[in-house]
Formats: sequence, C-alpha cells, structure tokens
Amino acid sequence: MADAIRTINCIIRKRIRYYQAMTKPFNSALGVLFSLRTVPVLTLMVFLLPVLAGFLSTVLPAFGYLPVIGQVSFNITAWIQLFDHPALHSALLTSVSSGIIATLLSLILSLSFVAAWQGTNSFEKARQLLAPILAIPHSALAIGLAFFIAPSGWIARAFSPWATGWDRPPDVAIIHDEWGLSLILGLMIKETPYLLLMILAALDQSQAKQRLKLAKTLGYHPVSAWVKGVLPIIYKQIRLPIYAVLAFSLSVVDIALILGPTTPPTLSILVLRWFNDPDLSYRTIAAAGALLQLLVVVSTIFLWWTAEKTISRLSRRWLTNGKRPLAERSVRILSKVSLNSIFILFFGSLLVIVLWSFTRRWRYPDFVPSVWSTQNWNRNIHDLLCSSSSTLIIGLISSFIAVVLVVACLENEKRRGKSAGSGALWLVYLPLMIPQVSFLFGVQVLTIKTAINASWLAIIWSHLLFVLPYVFLSLTDPYRQHDDRYIKVALSMGISPARAFWRIRLPMLLRPLLFALTIGFAVSVAQYLPTLFVGGGRFSTLTTEAVNLSASGNRRIIAVYALLQALLPLLCFAVALALPNIVFRNRRALKGH
Repeated sequence: MADAIRTINCIIRKRIRYYQAMTKPFNSALGVLFSLRTVPVLTLMVFLLPVLAGFLSTVLPAFGYLPVIGQVSFNITAWIQLFDHPALHSALLTSVSSGIIATLLSLILSLSFVAAWQGTNSFEKARQLLAPILAIPHSALAIGLAFFIAPSGWIARAFSPWATGWDRPPDVAIIHDEWGLSLILGLMIKETPYLLLMILAALDQSQAKQRLKLAKTLGYHPVSAWVKGVLPIIYKQIRLPIYAVLAFSLSVVDIALILGPTTPPTLSILVLRWFNDPDLSYRTIAAAGALLQLLVVVSTIFLWWTAEKTISRLSRRWLTNGKRPLAERSVRILSKVSLNSIFILFFGSLLVIVLWSFTRRWRYPDFVPSVWSTQNWNRNIHDLLCSSSSTLIIGLISSFIAVVLVVACLENEKRRGKSAGSGALWLVYLPLMIPQVSFLFGVQVLTIKTAINASWLAIIWSHLLFVLPYVFLSLTDPYRQHDDRYIKVALSMGISPARAFWRIRLPMLLRPLLFALTIGFAVSVAQYLPTLFVGGGRFSTLTTEAVNLSASGNRRIIAVYALLQALLPLLCFAVALALPNIVFRNRRALKGH
C-alpha cells in the first residue's frame, strides 16, 4: 500500500513539473504583461489613446469625410459654413472674454489671499473649507447660484419689499445675461478654491517658508515678501493647473448651459447644439466648431504663456528695487472680503437648493417658503433611484480603477527609484487642457465602430479619462513623500516587497487613498458631456438630469436633483474622514497619516 502511494505521488510530481515546464513561457509572458514596469504605459494608453483616436475621428468630419451621411471626399465646406454662421463671432467673443476674465480674477484672488493671510487663523479656516467646495459638482453649484442671485432669487427676497419696494421680481437679466457676468461669477466660485489648493500644494513642495521668513527679516512687509520672495518660485509649479483652469473656462458646457448667455451662447454650447441637431449634415459643422474650440484654447494658452514671459521680464527690476511695502492694507481687506463673498455665495447657493427641494409654496417676495413638503421627493423617487444608482456605479468603478492604476505607477516609481518627469505631468494634464467637445464626438464614433457604444464599459472608460488625472494629482505627493524606511525595515526582516506593500505601505496611506478615491468620485459625478456623448442617452445620471431640467423652470424638481447630486460627493468625503479613525482607533499614530 505504501509503495503504491509513493508511486502515485511520484507520478503526480512528474505531471506537475511537466505542466510547469509547459506553462512557464506563458506565465513569464503574463508576468511581464502585468508587471509594475508595464503599468505606466498601460495607464497612458487607457486615457491617451481614446483622446487621440477621438480627436482624429473629429478631424475627419471637420474636413468633409463622414461616410454615414454619404460624404467621402475631403473639402472645407464645413469651415466655410462655420465662419458664415451669424452667431459665431459673438459666441467666440463671449467664450474668450468670460474664460480669460474668470481665470485671471480667480488667480489674482487666490494669490492675493495667500500672500496676505498665510499663517493666520483666517487662512487655516479658509483652507478647511476648500474640500467641500471642490466636492460639489459644477452644475449643482450653478443651479444653486441661479436660485440665489436671480431677480426672484434669495438675495432679492432678503431685501424686498422693505428695501427695494419690489412686490414682483424686477425685469433684469441677471441669469443668462449677454455679457456673461453670471457665468464668470459661477466659474470664479469653482476655480478660486481649486487654485488655492494648487498653491498650497506648491508651497508644501518648495522652500517657501524659508524664503518668506528671510524676506521678512530683511524688512519686507508680508504681502511684498510673499510676492517678491515666494511667487517667482511657485508659479512654475502652478502653471499647468492655471492652464487647465483656463481651458475649462473657455470650453465649459454645464455651467454655461445654466448661467451663460443664450442669444448667442458660448462657442461650446453652439457646437453642442450642432452635434445634437436632428439634421446629420450639421455634424460636419459641429466637428469644425469643435476643432475651432481647440484652436481657441491653444491660442489663448499661448497668449497667456507669452504674457507670463513678458511680465517676468518687465518685473525683474521691480522685484529687486528693495521697496518693502506693497499696498498691504488694501490687499488684505480686498482679498478677505472677496474670498468671504465667494464662500457666502457658495453656501448660500447650497442652502437655497435645500429650501427649494422641500418647498410646496414659496411666493415672491417671501423670504422662506410658506408651505413645506416632501412631495417633490416622493413623486420622483423612482427616477432619483435610477439616476443615483447609475451615478454611484459609474463613479465608484471609474475612481477605483483610477486609484489602482495610479498606485501601481507610483509603486513602480518607488521600486525603481525614479520619479516621472515634467513630460509625464504634461501628459496627465492633457485631457484637462483639451476641450471635451473637441474629442468626445470622436470617442463616440470610436465606440460605435467597436460596438461598445452606450455600454457600461464605454461610459466608465469615458469617465476614467477625466478621473485618472485628478486622482494622480491628489495622490502623487502623499505617496512620494511616504517614508521608505518602514519598507526597508520590513525587507530586512525577510518580508517580500509585495507583502510589505500590502501590510505596511497601503495601511499607512489609507487616508490619502480614500481622499483620492473621493476626489475621483466627485469628478465622475460632475461629468456631463462624457455621459451625454458616450452614453448615447441611455444612461441617466444626476448630473445629466439636473442640467437638462435646468431649462424647465420647475425649481422644485431641479433642486431635488441638484441637492442629491451635491450630497453624494459630500457623503463620500465624510466617509473618507471617518473611516481611518474607525480602522485605526487603537493605533493613534496612524490616525494622522
């Protein structure tokens, strides 16, 4: 019996060695394919190839090649029709002026506030408010702002009729004004906190504190010390975020639909209308308009870069003239008043959304509703559940994939001892600096050709294009700054690199990982055009429903969707804050990581 068992074991071992020898080339190939070294290339392919392919699929129709409508020869007819369109010149002027003004004002406000208030209690309080502001989707904020500043909005109700004498809303075009002022204001409320966050990240990476302290010891006043000693070294680090903000402002769609002018609209809205026109011949004009939108963005960024170089050269003598003061009192007052006004508008917009969502009767000029009700929620509960489930599924899956890819890329950097250069950072920012409308039409064509259009795979992939850059930017600094000595100690004790990664590095980086996941989810929730184009109208998310309903005039239903759209990212941020404290409740040192 024992001899038989030994014989069987011998046969089994030989079979195992045989199959191992047979599958060794396959396993080696899989190991190379899924090794950490290949992840950066795979990550770039995930979000760069669709952008490039989508851009190419937009270029061809712009020059007359669109076989689906029978156009198979290249020509410039679409461009001629585009430049002959009566609304084009006004749309271009509105887009460029509102985009540049919003970006410039946001940058000046964020820089002046940091220069005047860094190191104070006001600065720390403002820093704590950045996360909830950035978590709110653009369209939800725009809807709340429209409810807040409209002629029949909350501000007018607060001063009527006792101060204004208005018994009915005044006939004033505040929302959708022809100058785009409400659009500029909405952009500033979202862009200023983002630029503030980027400035703070740049300050943490540079020797800003030492330079600021040195400048103050030389007698420079706080604002002058910051502008002359700190700004020149951190501007290079915030240049790409500024370009991304500028590109977004020039080509934004959802905020422009809610707050922007309508007769004529901005260029991005004009192009979107052509894409959605039932007459398919407008697709070629729309493609040409999308390329024109890209040219506008590239040209404006180039002009901004030229202005940077010019200001840098002209300011060299001023930077070294030795003058200590720099309108200190005025900068401090104006920056604090302006930033506080932005915070008031933001939180007032959220509060008025809450009020409208539970309103049954709210007549003008009553300051608060006269009759409250949950009827708005009860009547739309089925649609809300469908839209919320789609939003959660798309957002969580795309964010999780983005976090996995980014962590793999950063872990590859750690193990190789090499960090990605500035070229990789430009590639990461590329989807953020290219107008969505200029390549999403091509992505839609690409998904149709590959038979994955209007599928979960296609829509998650389209969201991943925009989620991944933000996840990378939010996770890069914490991951690179993590102390490698913990891993070296573990390796010296015989633990494998993989086990050290799972048991040491990831637990210590749990808080940054959760925040990166939450930021990715918030970015996904805010996506309107990718859901509209790639989803083919078959996927209803809270954002698409809120933006589409914004033109209906039913404030109660609009507020319900906008409020739920804002609550989901805020809840995710709350979980990201609370979960590490729960997991590490018995490990005090890990709570701060």
